[in-house]
Amino acid sequence: MALVGKKAPSFKAAAVINGEEIVEGFSLDQFLGKKYVIFFFYPKDFTFVCPTELWAFQEKLEEFKSRNVEVVACSTDTEQSHWGWLQLEKSKGGIKGITYPIVADTNKTISYNYGVLTGDYDWNENGELSATNELIAYRGLFLIDKNGIVQHELINNLPLGRNVDEAIRMVDALQYFEQKGEVCPANWQKGKEGMQATHGGVAEYLSKH
Repeated sequence: MALVGKKAPSFKAAAVINGEEIVEGFSLDQFLGKKYVIFFFYPKDFTFVCPTELWAFQEKLEEFKSRNVEVVACSTDTEQSHWGWLQLEKSKGGIKGITYPIVADTNKTISYNYGVLTGDYDWNENGELSATNELIAYRGLFLIDKNGIVQHELINNLPLGRNVDEAIRMVDALQYFEQKGEVCPANWQKGKEGMQATHGGVAEYLSKH
């Protein structure tokens, strides 16, 4: 079930902030009315594609901040696992130097509520609890506006890394719409024209391009 247009699921969980401090009860609710949020999930700590994504978001962090956007990551690993990975140098496959929060979804409810959990629990013929798959998170990404509403979501399968520039483009498109009241056509980039959401506006735009 898509979350676009709906309130982002609320949660409170342990997280590592500033690359070193473990906090309890971290929540996206602290940004309501103040900031946009890019909330993204990754499958596992100490893996291969995941650090490339976390570093890619870190490298663009100032661009997000200049747009009043908080970047927050999440996986089903524990906060202790996150902390340990954050102590490992980049040259050794670690993420030391990542400064945005990393949430620990150890009970897997956050991933489930955001629709990115790769499996589910079930009961076998002997009445024993089992799982339909490894219960980790797909590569989900959610753009949440200042009212806590999901405006964009993207979910990739485990082998497929994301494009951080596309996340920035979606932030730009949302903020352009909010400021100008014009919609953003295919391949729109910051600095380009939007168009009026009317037949006349579409015709005028298409006649110019």
